[in-house]
Formats: sequence, C-alpha cells, structure tokens
Amino acid sequence: MKTCISSYSFSQLLRSGKETQLGLVRRVKDMGFDAIEFTDLTPPEGTSRVDYAQMLRAESEKCSLPIANYTVGADFLNCADFDAEVERLKGQLDIAKILGVRGMRHDATGGFRGEEKAYWGFAQALPILIEGCERVTHYAKSLGIATMVENHGFFCQESQRVEQLVTGVADENFGILVDVGNFACADDPSPTAVGRLANYAKHVHVKDFHIKSGSGVNPGAGYFQSRGGEYLRGAVLGHGNIPVVQCLSILGRSGYDGYVSIEFEGIEDAVRGIEISLENLERFLEMAAVGV
Repeated sequence: MKTCISSYSFSQLLRSGKETQLGLVRRVKDMGFDAIEFTDLTPPEGTSRVDYAQMLRAESEKCSLPIANYTVGADFLNCADFDAEVERLKGQLDIAKILGVRGMRHDATGGFRGEEKAYWGFAQALPILIEGCERVTHYAKSLGIATMVENHGFFCQESQRVEQLVTGVADENFGILVDVGNFACADDPSPTAVGRLANYAKHVHVKDFHIKSGSGVNPGAGYFQSRGGEYLRGAVLGHGNIPVVQCLSILGRSGYDGYVSIEFEGIEDAVRGIEISLENLERFLEMAAVGV
C-alpha cells in the first residue's frame, strides 16, 4: 500500500487563502507522500474547471506526484432532476479523465428530506441509488475510470447499507472508498465493517477520531455526535481511538495494495497534524504488513 493525502486535509489553509489546490501538489510532494487526492476543484476566478484540471495534471506530472483519486458530492434522492444529476456526474468524470485518475468517488445521498417522506428509509432509497450508481459507472467504464461511494453521510454510512448498494450495482467497475474512521459516525465497529467491505475497496481513507461515551457530558468545541450519541472529534492519525493498524491489516489480507489517503479533520494545526499523521501512517503500514 502507498501513502496519499486528500486535499480536504488542508481545509484550514485553503479556506484562509494561505494555500491553493495547485500549490498543494508541490507541498504534498515535499512532505513525502506518494500521491494526492483532490476533493472537487476550486479554480481561481476566471479559470474554468477544465483549464484548472489541466493545470493540476501538468503540475502533478512536473512534480512526479500522481493524482490518485477525485472526490465529488452527489445526491440521487434530493436532486431537482435525477437525469440531470447523472449527467452532472458524467461531466465530473470528464474532469477526472483530465486529471488522469483511475477512480472517482461520488456521494449517493444524505437521506430523504421533507416531512412527507419521514417514514421512508433505506429500503425505499436503495433502488434509486442503485440506478444512479449504475448509470454513472457505465459511463466511467468507457473512460477507464472506476467509480465508488464512501461510507459517509450517516444515512448510507454503516457497512451493511454500503454493501447492499455495491452488491446491488454488481459491477466490478463500481466499489467502495473505505474510510476506516467514518464507520464510527454510524456506531459501526471499524474492524468488523472493514472486514465486510475490504473486497470491494477501490480506495482507502485513514481517519482517526477521539471517541467519548455519549453517557457523559458534551466535551465541548470540536466534538459532534454519532448517530447513537457518542461524542467524536477528528484526531491526528494514531492519536485517537480507531484501530487503524488492525483495519490496514484486514485490507492487506484481502489483497488491497492501492493508495491509502490521510483525511485529517483535527482541530490541531493542519500542517503539523498531517506531518505526524504521515509519520504514523508509514509506521502503521509496516506494522500491518507483518501482521502486528
């Protein structure tokens, strides 16, 4: 497995204007990562998304830093027009092709909205999600790009639901971006969940969380609650409660040998938090390889 980082990890710097996605390519290379992953694109004013993708591709080739994956949002349940949402994602796949990635992750949904659908659940959503993902991955296949959903967004987050979606599509071009930390948001134990989904992994995120019991008092700023009421806060990789080495070992035994992206969501300084996370990830990958 090889190291990677999501541009989302640098949100502190990107929001403040201290860094750009284009500038991240050289920064990430100098930090020692094997690849970078971009979360959508934010071109500067006056630059088109197509032109910016070409600029990012050129910079990645100049720095010998592959762009491993492209991550975008989507919602097949609450979009104004289902067909238009599919076409929009096809347009994002055209951007992915320019970037030179082998995979694109898109959301499926965050769940039904509106009181009239208060008693609708995953059973009602699944056929719609399957159709959307099927149509997107069919186009992606013509471009040589795999598509995937992530265990993300509460409604479609725990491993049983994600497995139903990927097996419902039943296309080897469609799989899962396995985020080893995100399962905690749905109170799904990470080792069990990763073991269930490892064979479908197209890309991997390693994320860590500090986890405190929901039976205690709210710890305060930086924490949010899981679906079952546990308190979670993004952590430097290795500083939290997610059994990252165990999850990496499970993925390795399944045959996964692709990129592993750090997705840092801590409240610490982003650069220092990422540096420590990379040091730990390199160590964890070595440990996982020998079954420690």
